[in-house]
Amino acid sequence: MSDEHPTEEQTPLDSLGVIGMQTVEVGDQLDHLELFTMQGLLTILWHGPADAEEVVVAVGGAAGGLLGPHDGLYHRLGVALAASGRGLLRMSYRRPNDLEACVHDTLATMELAGRHGGRRFAVLGHSFGGAVAVRAAAHLEAAVVPAVVTFATQSAGCERADLIADRNLLLFHGDADVILPPMASEMVRMIAGTGEMVLLPGADHLLRPAGPVMLERLLTHLPEVLAPPEGDAGDQ
Repeated sequence: MSDEHPTEEQTPLDSLGVIGMQTVEVGDQLDHLELFTMQGLLTILWHGPADAEEVVVAVGGAAGGLLGPHDGLYHRLGVALAASGRGLLRMSYRRPNDLEACVHDTLATMELAGRHGGRRFAVLGHSFGGAVAVRAAAHLEAAVVPAVVTFATQSAGCERADLIADRNLLLFHGDADVILPPMASEMVRMIAGTGEMVLLPGADHLLRPAGPVMLERLLTHLPEVLAPPEGDAGDQ
């Protein structure tokens, strides 16, 4: 059976078939993890406390990568969230551009954080990663993944975005994107039947030069959408 189709007894992380794992601290509140599997190497940069309840998982485009749009937005966001006690995991796919495998990697990464204490997740994805984020969120309940954020997303792979109609959906897109037009994000928003699209004047497919604008918005937005529901704070 393919590793992308775990049995009912297997979880996404278990079904990766990890044959080795190593981790090293590479900075203040930043660990580098490598999970070795027979289908490739899953790399995670983990910002913040390992037992954070509020966790962001950030994924790249079709070529993979760990930095995200505009010169390392994911890194800067991770540093800032870690300072407030939240976690951010930047993930590099085992097999970039394989949508099903990349969704599997994302679910496995969330499970790993969940095993350490993560309870509420936001999934962020750039370009191809927007489809990964949408599909991964659709596999889990809104109480677990209350928020999805996309950056210059493609619409291919988002055909069932209606399954996240009960989530907070935020879509950034540049009006100077010549790789994927803003209509791609608008299409995803329309399928979902919900969401806010932020059109960034003059921004290209990497969302340059809008990094500071997006960072400022996300540092307000993510704590709000990841906050525990009223009456849930402190529940075990």
